[in-house]
Amino acid sequence: MISYRVPFNKPFFIEKSFQYIRDAMEKGNISGNGIYTLKCHSLLKQLFGIRKAMLTTSCTHALEMCALLLDVQPGDEVIVPSFTFVSTINAFVLRGAKPVFIDVRSDTLNMNERLLERLINSRTKAIVPVHYAGVGCEMDVISSIAASHNIPVVEDNAQGIFGKYRENFLGTFGCLSTHSFHETKNFSCGEGGALFINDPQYIERAEILWEKGTNRNRFFRGEVDKYTWVDLGSSYLPSDILAAFLYAQLEDHIHIQLVRKKIWEYYFENLKDWASNLNIGLPFVPVHCDQSYHMFYLLLPSFNMRQSLINYLKGKSILSVFHYVPLHLSEMGQRFGGKLGDCPVTEDVSIRLLRLPFYNSLTTSDQRYAIEALKDFNGE
Repeated sequence: MISYRVPFNKPFFIEKSFQYIRDAMEKGNISGNGIYTLKCHSLLKQLFGIRKAMLTTSCTHALEMCALLLDVQPGDEVIVPSFTFVSTINAFVLRGAKPVFIDVRSDTLNMNERLLERLINSRTKAIVPVHYAGVGCEMDVISSIAASHNIPVVEDNAQGIFGKYRENFLGTFGCLSTHSFHETKNFSCGEGGALFINDPQYIERAEILWEKGTNRNRFFRGEVDKYTWVDLGSSYLPSDILAAFLYAQLEDHIHIQLVRKKIWEYYFENLKDWASNLNIGLPFVPVHCDQSYHMFYLLLPSFNMRQSLINYLKGKSILSVFHYVPLHLSEMGQRFGGKLGDCPVTEDVSIRLLRLPFYNSLTTSDQRYAIEALKDFNGE
């Protein structure tokens, strides 16, 4: 594996995580739904004002739980942006749904809410907005359209924890929302996720799905004298060791977010003039959105220029990466009828976008080195 002076990502940890892991091990409960899992649930519920939070083994699994909770069936349709990670739609396709790909806005790269209404029909089972880079989708419009058609909204908030839209936290608008604690995210336990439940009608069944289709949680609360298999489900619980690792970071969320804000703003302030001179786009954050400071990206004028910059930075021992390949043009997407021209903005930005190194422990010295390297790039 190549070692870079400035890698794209570095896994993050704080010392208290190891203290909590040791505590979990000494208490003798390191499987799922242990003490630190419950601590994470309680803290997330308190911080975001939601009805229920449930840690999962990944954001992907949280999305799969959403598909089960909404009783997605073969023939149902789910509206999803083409510019997203495959997990967003794969969770619903696993239940037999057909993806309906919607294009993104050219400014925030989020679901284009102006295109939403025309894609809804009697088979539409869910609308899944993705808060790209932790910048909120236009949830007032999306929620209004969904409500008028009585269609549930599931927020894919893998990148947006602690981000806000019109003063409200992302992940609190849909009936369900999903979050990621993968090693590339602001808060990480290596692999992990969470399901937020904002509509109480889903809580009881979510507990059953989460516990392999059993009513085990009701048993532990003393509501039944034994537990048994009562529904579909799987093993969606992360180890309490992972929860312990994560809990220390969630406790320190204010400091972590301030660090990431400083990194993001340092990029922006030091690159805006250079970017303007070379006709390179920088991230756009509407005034009514408070972003999560998840990533910093560039939109190069062309595919060739992006590839040249990636290779140039590699030569300086700096790793930058592109992002999503349009889902509607993927092999699977084409099997569902996707074709070139369906989502023109997605097709355009996907070949021009480049993500810069961004992680909690990125030092000012290394960030300055990356910025100076970028400023030496003349576009060729």
